[in-house]
Amino acid sequence: MFKNLLKNTDYILIVTIILLFIVGVFAIYSAGYSDTSANTEYQRQIIWFGVVCILAIFLWAIDTSMFEFLGYALYGINLILLILVLAMPSVFGASSWFRIGGLSYQPSELMKIGYILCAAKIMTMYTDNKESAQSDKRKSIILLIVMTLLFIVPFGLIVLQPDFGTALVYIMITAFMIFKLGIKYRYIIVGFLIAILLIPMVYNFLPEHAKTRIDVFLNPELDPLGDGYNAIQSKIAVGAGMLFGTGFLEGSQTQYGYLPVQSSDFIFSVISEEMGFIISALVVILYLILLLRILRTASYAKDKYTSFVAVGIAGMFAFHFIENIGMSIGLLPITGVPLPFVSYGGSNLLTSGIAIGIILNISARKSQNVFFG
Repeated sequence: MFKNLLKNTDYILIVTIILLFIVGVFAIYSAGYSDTSANTEYQRQIIWFGVVCILAIFLWAIDTSMFEFLGYALYGINLILLILVLAMPSVFGASSWFRIGGLSYQPSELMKIGYILCAAKIMTMYTDNKESAQSDKRKSIILLIVMTLLFIVPFGLIVLQPDFGTALVYIMITAFMIFKLGIKYRYIIVGFLIAILLIPMVYNFLPEHAKTRIDVFLNPELDPLGDGYNAIQSKIAVGAGMLFGTGFLEGSQTQYGYLPVQSSDFIFSVISEEMGFIISALVVILYLILLLRILRTASYAKDKYTSFVAVGIAGMFAFHFIENIGMSIGLLPITGVPLPFVSYGGSNLLTSGIAIGIILNISARKSQNVFFG
């Protein structure tokens, strides 16, 4: 059995993750080099990665049927924690973290995995019902209501923190999975147009700090020493790197502390400044490979359920990749979304590692060898 699993395991995906992690460790080391309070972050990141690798191997080896139980457990436990975390002290303007001693945990992270696994089950039941010879309309409506509640409850709790960046991840995950569900293109186009029309209305209901972020995104010079500072410093760092970078541990924005939250939110800016466009482009290429391998796994999954799971995970990684790099170069508003396997942070690394473990499990159980096929 293990011989077949090893044969079908996606080694290209594994190598891609390792390369991203290596680049991330060097960037985290540089980000904390001149900061005594952060100069051991790279060590903690390596330890977390070791733990995540063990967990990913376990998830790769277990039977796929265990995913349903894992999904219900993660969704239920983290739903309770999302309610409790609202009572925690605010950090960076949001009550998103539990902090015990030197450890911290963000329940909205692992909730992503719980949500994907549960949503995949409901969507599988919905498609099976729609395709059956005796389709039950009442059952279809009930399943649609359950899917809606499954999304709205955690999404609403995360918005209340408020953590709009993480909340948007759930929208991307859902969009990918709905697309996989086979919704007609005209509905997608109509939904997109409605969303555009609702933007001014939604803007008016946003809290002031969220409005300010959008205003500053459109024009950082409105508040260059306040809310626009992060965006300006990040773009300066990216531009300073040019083709080959300023050199490892030689970036002025990074080493003199001008770049904010540089080991996590703006890690791509650190890479761009000190390692240059070539390594930055390599990071982008590696993420594209990661997404393509996950989507390929979805296309060859042994059943609808695991295919939905893979597509949902692809949506999660796609949003993190697009948003983090987009905000670092000034193309998207700053939301504090980390770059998976590159940014410092145990919660996101744990979530990303579990997601990859699940993908490796799905790929290893396909009849076709995905390394070359």
